[in-house]
Amino acid sequence: MIKVNAMGDACPIPVVKTKNAIKELQGAGEVEVLVDNEIAVQNLTKMANQKGYEVKSQKLAEKEYQVTMVIGENPTGKNENAVVEEEAVCIPDARKKNTVVAVSSACMGNGDDELGAALMKSFLYALAQQDELPATILFYNGGAKLTCEDSPTLEDLKSLEAQGVEILTCGTCMNHYGLSEKLQVGGVTNMYVIVEKMTQASLIVKP
Repeated sequence: MIKVNAMGDACPIPVVKTKNAIKELQGAGEVEVLVDNEIAVQNLTKMANQKGYEVKSQKLAEKEYQVTMVIGENPTGKNENAVVEEEAVCIPDARKKNTVVAVSSACMGNGDDELGAALMKSFLYALAQQDELPATILFYNGGAKLTCEDSPTLEDLKSLEAQGVEILTCGTCMNHYGLSEKLQVGGVTNMYVIVEKMTQASLIVKP
């Protein structure tokens, strides 16, 4: 077995590293790849399916995934020397690297809270549909409720996370609202990291 560490690598590097490892096998064998996001898992799975390799994946920990490919001597009769265009294999990582969305309330705007909650849900849904996604979404104060149990926005937030967006919720805020055991998407963070993300951002969007 050949093990490939592609943690932190952006598309198409995990695919390229994996193809090089398969060449090193010079025949049948297994290649095990570690990546840190689901987009990379999808890209590697797609490549394996195109080549006719057996493939399986599993989540080992937060932002740690393992993809294992089993390569036969001649699995499909395809030309193994054929060049697979990386752009065709690679699902684009649409994150806009320095954009941070800061969500400080479960409602969008001031006035009617019911309307504000509906607007926030629509905002996060629309955000998930954009061609350019933010690098990080920060949830603090009342916004912490949106990443926890019974939140109406969980489906959209999970979609954003699956597309590579980092989702972080203030731990102090979760403790304050009694939500410490109810987080459903993303990770827990602290004020130091929140300040760091904001000060390093090229653009901060606050709904």
